[in-house]
Amino acid sequence: MIAQQVINGLMLGGIYVLIAVAFTLAIGVLNFLNFSIPGTFMIGGMVSWAMLKVGWHWTFAFGGALLCAAFVGLLVYWLTYRPSRNSDSEVPLVSSLGFLVLVENIAIIYLGSDQQSFPQVIADFNMRVGPVVIGGAQLISLVVSLGVVLGLSIFLKRSNAGRRIRAIAENRDTAALLGVNVGALVPQLFVFNALFTALGGILFAISYLQVSPFMGESLGFKGVSAMIIGGMGSIWGAIIGGLLIGLVEVLSIQSLGSDFVNICVYGLLLLLLIIKPEGLLGKPAARDKL
Repeated sequence: MIAQQVINGLMLGGIYVLIAVAFTLAIGVLNFLNFSIPGTFMIGGMVSWAMLKVGWHWTFAFGGALLCAAFVGLLVYWLTYRPSRNSDSEVPLVSSLGFLVLVENIAIIYLGSDQQSFPQVIADFNMRVGPVVIGGAQLISLVVSLGVVLGLSIFLKRSNAGRRIRAIAENRDTAALLGVNVGALVPQLFVFNALFTALGGILFAISYLQVSPFMGESLGFKGVSAMIIGGMGSIWGAIIGGLLIGLVEVLSIQSLGSDFVNICVYGLLLLLLIIKPEGLLGKPAARDKL
């Protein structure tokens, strides 16, 4: 049934929204495509799984996973972005990619390379709307994802801290002249980005009850695609792009089979780049959209 697949696609798209928004913040504010983001997504799922496995309550397990991700985000700032922030943009990008490989291999060494079953922390319940079945865990994940992103959008537009972030996105030197403490705010953005994506990893684990050291890779690439489709630098574009990719992925599985998923998703990205290179909500100066 097409309606059921649309619902499933929107549920999956909610996870992509979080990753796309994290990439949007990184490139929109810092002009830095942070490829460690899939690694912090994986940390959210794998660390919470490991803590639940040894008997921790889910609140402490999720909190511990978020703290680990925040620490890794700070390490990425200190060891990749800060030493090379005045270099060519490719230098911190490659360094962050090395961080992704590092955290994946640490997870393999200490937690194993196999896909693991995630314990069910939310009671199994379904909602029926006519013939359509909505999974309770997936619905909660979608609501949390969109709620967090909408809260972020309001924060960036209406709070003093949000205005300082947008000032850095406009021009870092001008923001510093206006009194913005750039040196303190940038590492906070790295920590926030790590928390954001680790939350996505936790929600994915809760929704689909599986984790692995490589869970962030494919979702990370699709998160980047969602950001580009929506328009680089646009939070609302990231929301639209994430939901759209979720829909395309699920509908392509139903119509063509799982072998055609990546062809459909990245084919959509290629088609959009040809027709509208700036993305659905983007403009030529896409970084100004924050």
